[in-house]
Amino acid sequence: MTIPEPAGRDTALQEADAAANRQLTTLDGWRRFVDGPPEPPALLSPGQLRGLSTAGRTLYDEDRLDHHARMLVVATSFFEKTVVCGRRLVLLNRHAISARRGLMISGLPGTGKTSAITQLGLAHELLDRARHPNVADRIPVLYITVPPAATARMVAAEFARFLGLPVRPRSNMTDIIEAVVGVCTDTRTGLVLVDEIHNVSQVTRAGGEVSDTLKYFSERIPATFVYAGIGLETSELLAGTRGAQIAGRFILVPTRPFPYSDEWKGLVATMEETLLLHDHPPGSLVKLDRYLHNRADGMIGALSHAIRGATIDAILNGTERVTKEGLDAIPLDHAAETPRKLLKNTVTR
Repeated sequence: MTIPEPAGRDTALQEADAAANRQLTTLDGWRRFVDGPPEPPALLSPGQLRGLSTAGRTLYDEDRLDHHARMLVVATSFFEKTVVCGRRLVLLNRHAISARRGLMISGLPGTGKTSAITQLGLAHELLDRARHPNVADRIPVLYITVPPAATARMVAAEFARFLGLPVRPRSNMTDIIEAVVGVCTDTRTGLVLVDEIHNVSQVTRAGGEVSDTLKYFSERIPATFVYAGIGLETSELLAGTRGAQIAGRFILVPTRPFPYSDEWKGLVATMEETLLLHDHPPGSLVKLDRYLHNRADGMIGALSHAIRGATIDAILNGTERVTKEGLDAIPLDHAAETPRKLLKNTVTR
């Protein structure tokens, strides 16, 4: 039997270049995200593996490594709640002339805030495409992140950058805003996603100006605005009069670490089903679901990082299976590791 070799080097390089341009904060990157990731490579049989050349085996492993390097999005109850709430607001705002209501997603790092709002954006855009097939000049969703120490001009420039509008050093704020509003209106933008909104502080002059700029955009663009950030309930975003206006217009949906429950077990099982390893006993990760909950402290981001990291190591070292020892060897973020360190310190005392 003839075994097809994996993608050639030129194709792999082209895919690497394309991946480098998949920033969600650009229209091209967002559309690539909406179009979906490439199909995962097929897991070859032992006989097919033996039939690969050395170069072919290297490329096959690279395809599997690339597959596991991608962040897997698993449908959770929180994601579903975000999509339902966001969709409801879009409908309620459909005929609003002013004072449109928005959505705020708040929580600790690693609890899935960005994934939630991007899934909302994905659902909105796919629905828009279904309603307007073969119409290429619509931009249903706009996604930006607020830079640290942002100024109003910087945020306006992020809107323009997503749309591909040039921002020259001599361009004034009015020109940038009018260009953005004009394009969004013409292309029927219905959802604006603003990530890292915790970088906005109402107690500073620059932060207040950023808040005013976002409010002005929300009044000029007939769209539903969605904010996502860390600890928004107690952040300086909601301080003062400007903050009170935001609190009065935006619905807050908090994210939290997952409890050890059937949903957590389902997350582990779903992630295990995506593994492309040749010697991984099915269900072995499910048996470690309580350990994984303690290891990740209930954080879906830490869970995904641990499993994907251990899988990549298993391909690189040739063991082709994820074990508890392999998971332990993956360093996690400080927030997930701290509870384990405190527990160890308590036990040693």
